[in-house]
Amino acid sequence: MNHRRPTDSELSLDTDTVIGDDSAMITQPYQLYVERTEPSKNMARYYSMTIEPTLFGTACLTRRWGRIGKMGQEKVHHFQREEDAVHLFLDVLRQKRARGYRPAGTNRVIRTA
Repeated sequence: MNHRRPTDSELSLDTDTVIGDDSAMITQPYQLYVERTEPSKNMARYYSMTIEPTLFGTACLTRRWGRIGKMGQEKVHHFQREEDAVHLFLDVLRQKRARGYRPAGTNRVIRTA
C-alpha cells in the first residue's frame, strides 16, 4: 500500500526537486592578493579580495588588509548583482595598484652577496 504521511504544508523537504542552473551564480572566481613592501619605511602590507556567492544567491565581496603575517582587518560588502561587486573589485584594484601594491613576490628587495 502506498500511504502518504501527513504534512503541515504542501512544500516538503522530503520531495525530490530538480535543481537547475541559476544564471545569477558567479560565473568565474574573483580573487586577489597583493602586497606592498618598503623596507626603508618598515612597511609590509597586504590586501586581498574575493567575490563569492552567498547562500541566498547574491554576491559577497570580502576585503582583508593589514601587516603581512598579522590577522588584519576585514570588510564585507553584499550585492544583489554580481556586476556591482565586480565594479567595486576593479575600482579597489586600480586604487591599490596606484598606491604601489603588486602581486606577492614581485616587489620584494632581492639582495645579492
